[in-house]
Amino acid sequence: MLNPNIETFLCCDAPWDEAKTVLFGAPFDSTTSFRPGTRFGPGAIRHESFGLESYSPYQDKDLLDASVLDSGDLELCLGDSVKALAQIEERAAQILDGGKRPFLLGGEHLVTLGAFRAVQARYPEVHILHFDAHADLRQDYLGAPLSHACVLRRCWELVGDDRIFQFGIRSGDREEFRWGAEHVTTHRFDLEGLEEVLDKLAGKPVYFTLDLDVLDPSVFPGTGTPEPGGVSFDTLRRAVTLVCGRLNIVGCDVNELSPAYDPTGASTAVAGKIVREMLLALD
Repeated sequence: MLNPNIETFLCCDAPWDEAKTVLFGAPFDSTTSFRPGTRFGPGAIRHESFGLESYSPYQDKDLLDASVLDSGDLELCLGDSVKALAQIEERAAQILDGGKRPFLLGGEHLVTLGAFRAVQARYPEVHILHFDAHADLRQDYLGAPLSHACVLRRCWELVGDDRIFQFGIRSGDREEFRWGAEHVTTHRFDLEGLEEVLDKLAGKPVYFTLDLDVLDPSVFPGTGTPEPGGVSFDTLRRAVTLVCGRLNIVGCDVNELSPAYDPTGASTAVAGKIVREMLLALD
């Protein structure tokens, strides 16, 4: 008797009743403004995860012991951002209703808005921790308010001032930086100051959104909008472990892998390893 061939992220096959964290993919890139292809990110991360070990020598933990369920990719309406975001919100809400943590694999960064809507409805006092090369604070991009370039502005509309903390930001238009200086806390260029923010957010519900282009393109070329001057893999690995290990993370995402732009597979391996370290720190 043949079993269904259902590919999950490495070892993330815990039963629903036992899972603390539930992965799901949002293969969506309809508003990508430069190089498309992030819709293939979630599948690539899953497939290439089997090139990694389940054991992390950094944390002395093993995914074999973790309580994680990979629930697969959503079948999204690629031509309709409103509908796609509603589908993502619905899945995240189902996970939250089950008393579990949603962990979203994107996809372009706009997908964060769908998951965050569900989290904010459940945790009205939630704060956002945002790692990215780009501020994503535009009011609109070429007239479209639902764009990956506007996603944090849309999230701000849900939570208001002093609830969003950004790190690694090194790109954006002048108006974004001016507006952001009045409404969010932005740490430019690197992850310096993270420890102080972790102390400030201790005990509070936090949504963690990670755009992988916070990494330098020499480490992570497989992305739609590469931005020179980013952080190293080890800097990011240490940071996500601290974030996921010390904060009350009530939802999170990893996005913006566009695997076709790195045919070596190195970028996909980087993404998979970061996801592994986050899952282990959360468990």
